[in-house]
Amino acid sequence: MDDVDIGLFDYDRYNTLYFFLLNAEEHIYMRYGGRDSSSPNKYLNLDSLELALEQGLAIHRRYLSGDWLPSQRPKQLLPEEIPALVEQTTARGRCVECHLIGDLQNVQRERDGVLDKLSQMFRSPDIKRLGIELDIPKGLVVQVSRGAASVAGLLSGDRIVEFEGVPVWTFGDLQYAYDKVDRRANQVQLTIQRAMQHIDISITLPVRWWWTDLTYRQLTVDPRSYFKSSPLTPERKKTLGLDSLGFAGEVTNIDSVAQLLSLHTLSIGDIVFAVNGIGRDKVANTPELFIQLHTRAGDTLTLGVIRKGVRMLMTLKTARMSYRK
Repeated sequence: MDDVDIGLFDYDRYNTLYFFLLNAEEHIYMRYGGRDSSSPNKYLNLDSLELALEQGLAIHRRYLSGDWLPSQRPKQLLPEEIPALVEQTTARGRCVECHLIGDLQNVQRERDGVLDKLSQMFRSPDIKRLGIELDIPKGLVVQVSRGAASVAGLLSGDRIVEFEGVPVWTFGDLQYAYDKVDRRANQVQLTIQRAMQHIDISITLPVRWWWTDLTYRQLTVDPRSYFKSSPLTPERKKTLGLDSLGFAGEVTNIDSVAQLLSLHTLSIGDIVFAVNGIGRDKVANTPELFIQLHTRAGDTLTLGVIRKGVRMLMTLKTARMSYRK
């Protein structure tokens, strides 16, 4: 990837396999790829790939006839323009690998004070949180519609043809367009094909629609706390004398890494109600999400904890991951 224009060939670098369908002038027709946190190859399918190639050839014929106009080429960006990436790769005689681009771009953003964790750490939102499941061999044909998607009128058998006004042909296209949505947005607009009609649909975005499990990404900038909690109900918060709008959570899982690295001494059933004296956040609904969004990997924090009815302070050191470099 040393000499590749990563500004043009932009995508979520943590995909298992990713194709660009383009012409000799490097006009990109569509993308093929995509994944979610449950599986690296869920959306990779020979039937859907064949369908994408057929659609790509159809667009190419339109391009040759003057019926398809390419979008403006993005500003060029080369790997050598990212100092943190250069330090770990070419400066040491190493290759620039795709996953390193994604990781070290964020490291550079963190250094520069411009890292937006909502959009640059929590990449590629999961369409299943909208209630959409695709009939994967058929491309963007909806197999199941539930939740917010169902309320908006999306039906099984509908084919998604535009997302936020952008034509989409594959799951790769759809996920890339979804990833571009402002994390503060309340709605997204889809155009679907139903029978011979095109219908516009507006889906109301659920709370924290952008959240995905980051574990498989092994991000350097993701502060690992190695515990999971379940948000307390308002009634339980009241019983415990906690802020009804706070992010207090009951610890439900502790990764063995926490003990191995001596990161904290939390126990199952502990209530974590504050981080560095803060117990409420506009975005986070759990203490571990607050840690991810508002602290830096490697920071040492002070937790407010209730254990068997007794309030206490506890030290937690976040782990900073190191990719194979």
